[in-house]
Amino acid sequence: MTQMKYQLLGKSGLKVSELCLGTMGFGTAAGWGADLKSSFEIMDKFAEAGGNFVDTANIYKLGESESIIGKYFANQQVDRDYFVLATKYSLKDNESNPNASGNNRKNLMRSVEGSLKRLDTDFIDLLYLHIWDDLTPIEEVMRALDDLIRQGKVNYIAISDTPAWVVAKGNTYAELMGWSQFAALQVEYSLLQRTPERELIPMAKHFGLSLLPWAPLAGGALTGKYLKGDPGRIKPESKRLNAESIQITKEVLDIADKYGVPASSVALAWVRQQYNKCIPIVGATKSSQLLENIGSLALNLEPAFMQRLNAASQIDLGFPLEFFQEAGVQKNNFGGFYDRIIRRS
Repeated sequence: MTQMKYQLLGKSGLKVSELCLGTMGFGTAAGWGADLKSSFEIMDKFAEAGGNFVDTANIYKLGESESIIGKYFANQQVDRDYFVLATKYSLKDNESNPNASGNNRKNLMRSVEGSLKRLDTDFIDLLYLHIWDDLTPIEEVMRALDDLIRQGKVNYIAISDTPAWVVAKGNTYAELMGWSQFAALQVEYSLLQRTPERELIPMAKHFGLSLLPWAPLAGGALTGKYLKGDPGRIKPESKRLNAESIQITKEVLDIADKYGVPASSVALAWVRQQYNKCIPIVGATKSSQLLENIGSLALNLEPAFMQRLNAASQIDLGFPLEFFQEAGVQKNNFGGFYDRIIRRS
């Protein structure tokens, strides 16, 4: 089995494995997923390969995912301190309480207390704001998150599914106030979803944030299984199955065939090679799926294949990034840039 290496999370000294185990599939409360025994087996295999970074959320399987992880720590008598456990707050988990959702301080404190009980632990290693609510002031969020760190209930903080300007404002405000800053950014990112390259990834690089892509295999579309007739759980009208996505997937399959590896290895290698602080989140409901994903770490795509994949999946970067490229700003050609401005004026 491939043994994982470690990297530092963001600008912190926290050492995390080069793949993060996504546990949204732990539990069967939503009618699908891994049962308790299968979930324990996946955790075991992940740890045996050197994996220590585990991702969950208060809302996953109505809390069952967190509860399974808590039972794993208790029943298997594993070293809790070996694992870097990440969970999230924000999404609604209670229909009777108007403050049982959102980014506000009240929901944050309530959610963390619930997560600590389900996870059967005294602390959360990494706490994410799950999704931006466009209501709560970011100043309120940063102060509340810092309070949790000072209380010893949370070690590090991160943010997910949020506009780049909000993340930037939050980290800048925290730096000004001497509070804890975000160490990581979680976004959907894959060969079929490259729009984070417009604002989110440049912002993450500027602040030294680790990037944790969710759905790096695009819900399994990039494995090619849907092209082979596997109905799976993806909707037929999904953008992951449109003509452009199918063509990109075929490129992945062709390159995988040349290397003699699963298509998932090529898709994950592409994501990892986009940014040196990138840690893909790989979900699994079977240990065989996890082992295949871990095997991707042995693959390093040659520049020619990276170029093929980039060309097949390229997106419109929009203004101002495309304007910068045309003007030569990325090559430090500022003379050409100003010449063009003069001509346009």
